[in-house]
Amino acid sequence: MDFFTLLAEERIKKAYEEGEFKKLPGMGKPLKLDDFSHVPEELRMGYRMLKNANMLDEEVELKKEMMRIEDLIRTCYDQEEREKLKEEWTEKQLKLDRIFEKRKGLNTPASAFYKEKVYEKLLKRS
Repeated sequence: MDFFTLLAEERIKKAYEEGEFKKLPGMGKPLKLDDFSHVPEELRMGYRMLKNANMLDEEVELKKEMMRIEDLIRTCYDQEEREKLKEEWTEKQLKLDRIFEKRKGLNTPASAFYKEKVYEKLLKRS
């Protein structure tokens, strides 16, 4: 360990022993953890930043639903039910596209390239 890590550890131990952490708001309450388990690990930091900017709530829910539907499609044996699930997935995808259109963030050429990459990655799961 380097000097700064040791110094930080020492100060944290001292503050803990003096009871400084007992004064913090939320002490003793469970943490609210973000569930980004459905997002690939390399994209989680970006998702966290978008969530902190209040830009992901509806999008994350839609993607979770889409992934759930993809899982159902993979395990569905009834062709009629599979078609209904595919229609539902398409509706969710269109809704997600409308969200992106409202943001106008994917209208640049560079963004369109990454949009295609993201869609390819999401569709690989099905």
